[in-house]
Amino acid sequence: MSLPRFPSPRARSSPFDPAPALRAVQAKAPITRVEIWDGSTPWLVSGYEEVRALLRDPRLSAKPEHPGYPHSTPSKFMQRLSFLTMDAPEHTRQRRFVAKPFSAKRIQAMRPAIQELVNDLVDRILAGPKPVDLLETFALPVPCAVICHLLGVPYEDHAFFSMSAKALIDPRATHEEAMAARQGLVDYIDRLLTVKRTDPGEDMLSELANEHVATGNLTQQDATLTGMLMLLGGFDTTSNTIALGVLALTENRGQLDLLLEMDTQEEIEGAIEEILRYTAVPQGGRRRVALEDIEINGLLIRAGDGLILAGDLANRDASVVEKPDRLDLRRPAHKHVTFGHGPHQCLGMPLARLELQVAFPTLLRRIPTLRRAVDMDHIEFREPAMGIYGVNELPVTW
Repeated sequence: MSLPRFPSPRARSSPFDPAPALRAVQAKAPITRVEIWDGSTPWLVSGYEEVRALLRDPRLSAKPEHPGYPHSTPSKFMQRLSFLTMDAPEHTRQRRFVAKPFSAKRIQAMRPAIQELVNDLVDRILAGPKPVDLLETFALPVPCAVICHLLGVPYEDHAFFSMSAKALIDPRATHEEAMAARQGLVDYIDRLLTVKRTDPGEDMLSELANEHVATGNLTQQDATLTGMLMLLGGFDTTSNTIALGVLALTENRGQLDLLLEMDTQEEIEGAIEEILRYTAVPQGGRRRVALEDIEINGLLIRAGDGLILAGDLANRDASVVEKPDRLDLRRPAHKHVTFGHGPHQCLGMPLARLELQVAFPTLLRRIPTLRRAVDMDHIEFREPAMGIYGVNELPVTW
């Protein structure tokens, strides 16, 4: 009997939901074998409690160099991607070097600047022609401009690193194309770090260069990979959450009206958590390999077995979430796993939340009649093999 394939295609009629074949697997068992692109058969973990438990289990490793690690593409570009692909204690040590800019106090201090940026982008949309591509004019510029400011990266270079990011996760890209994109980004960040040793600013790359590389806490190579990770992680997931979330809300006018009626910050924060649960744009799963035998749910995961911890499926676990396929902004804030869980939980989570809390209500209150400008069949969604789900463009009008 053949195993289900991971990833599998989503239903065109239900583009906001995970693949039907994988939902069917999830309904049968929260942990099961699947087959991936290279013929290997890692465990797919889709149960909410099981995903959370395993994401904090020290017996699993995030290091892609381990035999049995379930690589998402042949290029293996994930190898040596800063602390993302490290285990404790080195993961803990290197993550600490970039934790300061993401403190709650520093992130909240950015709210006025983010609000001004969002207002300006909406002004430009309203002053320009329609229809307009919301991804290009709003969803991408918001997180891109913010992460550029935080890192100290020139915003005028955003087209370069946006295209590089797509090449890294595009399943159609050759190994050579993916590795060339990675090397281009590495060289770019390395040059910036070198410049900031003599011409520092008030930004994360300057802190890495002068507080950690210069003092010997971190090598130039590790600082470069950390900077690249922060740059890539700082815009693609958030921009696709904005685009996909706006599309979901405009397709569900009742929920859009609810958002427009919300007048407290607490209500808006709860609505954003539901959008994060429902869209769950990281669709490739967190990849791990077992370092020793693990018993869970009566199953034996053996040392050397690969695992794919699927947060988008876990967010739709019917044993935890009532009517999980329904977008419900009044739903009690759910502890979704869109940002992961445990020691590798997304470091940029506070920043992403803030950006979404500003972007959604501002855009939709100022343009309450916003709607897609083409038939749903003409909207091109990202392929299942791309690690981040979303749309390639989103034509809208009002």
